[in-house]
Amino acid sequence: MNEIPITSIDGFAFGHADNKEAATGCTVVVCVDGAKAGVAVRGGSPGTRETDALNPENLVEQVHGIFLAGGSAFGLEAGSGVMNELERRRVGFDVQVTRVPIVPGAILFDLMVGDEKVRPDREMGQLATRNAFLNVPFLKGNVGAGTGASVGKLLGASYAMKGGVGHYAIEVGELKIGAVVAVNSFGDVVDPTTGNFLAGAYDRKQRCFLDSKQVLLDQMNTAKTNRFSGNTTIGVITCNAALSKPEANKLASIAHDGLARTISPAHTFVDGDTLFAMTTNQVKVDLNGLSYLAALVVEQAVIQAVLSAKSAYQLPAYSTIIKEG
Repeated sequence: MNEIPITSIDGFAFGHADNKEAATGCTVVVCVDGAKAGVAVRGGSPGTRETDALNPENLVEQVHGIFLAGGSAFGLEAGSGVMNELERRRVGFDVQVTRVPIVPGAILFDLMVGDEKVRPDREMGQLATRNAFLNVPFLKGNVGAGTGASVGKLLGASYAMKGGVGHYAIEVGELKIGAVVAVNSFGDVVDPTTGNFLAGAYDRKQRCFLDSKQVLLDQMNTAKTNRFSGNTTIGVITCNAALSKPEANKLASIAHDGLARTISPAHTFVDGDTLFAMTTNQVKVDLNGLSYLAALVVEQAVIQAVLSAKSAYQLPAYSTIIKEG
């Protein structure tokens, strides 16, 4: 098993676009020839587009792109820009008069950071798609959908830390599999191998993590039901494994184990945690081993997101805290 650049997974193109001043952005994964795809929504506050098309009982068998965006529900408009650019490039299902690209996607809530009036739109979705085709370096951290991402918001913005976008990929024989994840969680991000906090609810005066899970338990009887302070972790698994549509959906579901191992707590009522799975459908593999690897690359992508993030928008990042000791 070897780590590889996620951009080396054949058949996919990856692009970001963002507005650093407004603290929001969009990330796109494109598959020109079409990919078998599935989705799993585990959070209680999702914002999604075209996920019904991925239901195994429905007709569509291939998608041509997936987008991840900030901007809350407003950011779903970025999907139209992805579609417009793919149509312009003659990508999609041939319906004689044009080609119709299928582009599901999901959003996260970043309106509390930066300029809440600026959201990912058609132009930003189109630019992210163009950047994918131009092979613009696919970065990590404060880019794309992770530009305004933050984590550990149990006690509000004054205790939150910077999240971001992470990606990680590996190859095992002919199999290549990776994940792109925008981390904007309600909970803390934890290293599953050590149990150490990497980012989360952080007391800036005492310079210590507060353990959101324990705070939740301490507040069990205080009826704090409105914690909508801007959350959701969203991502895409990309691979070349041979899968049916139901198997792609199951893979997306199992991959959520990677979120559960690194985000504490994950899948809350105020997160819209959503993972997509895309495959070029080429290499026959054992599904159980594939599922293990899908969770692993999601786990590592989450970690890469917070390790790569830089302090911004009055939110400290892991790199800053480590330097401070």
